[in-house]
Amino acid sequence: MAATNGDTDLSGRPTSELVKQLADQTTSLVRAEVELAKAELTEKGKRAGIGAGMFGGAGVFGFYAFGALTAAAILALATAVDGWLAALIVAVVYAAIAGVLALTGKNKVQEAGPAAPERTVETVKEDVEWVKQSAKSGRQQ
Repeated sequence: MAATNGDTDLSGRPTSELVKQLADQTTSLVRAEVELAKAELTEKGKRAGIGAGMFGGAGVFGFYAFGALTAAAILALATAVDGWLAALIVAVVYAAIAGVLALTGKNKVQEAGPAAPERTVETVKEDVEWVKQSAKSGRQQ
């Protein structure tokens, strides 16, 4: 390994100088790695942002498509019944679907339990108790 000043033989240099050089090089390396990570994350963030925007656009056009399908369903029903009744039938069907989805979602949320990480809390409590017991047994010896 070559030194920064051109010396290739490091065996004659004082340890304090070598430690200082190591610290300087380590700091430079860490800074360079942090800058590389920042650049990489910035690039990934830009790509993710573009992808999220495309998902948003897909959602908007999906919403428009749903509206067009709703209009088509109403018009199709209007050939058999009055237009207002066709619209009412489609609205009632949508309300029923929304109600079923809401109840199913509510049940799934209740099954999930509280948002706190219960197992982690329990293991941390066990760890704290273990440390207390270790400290007590260490003082008694």
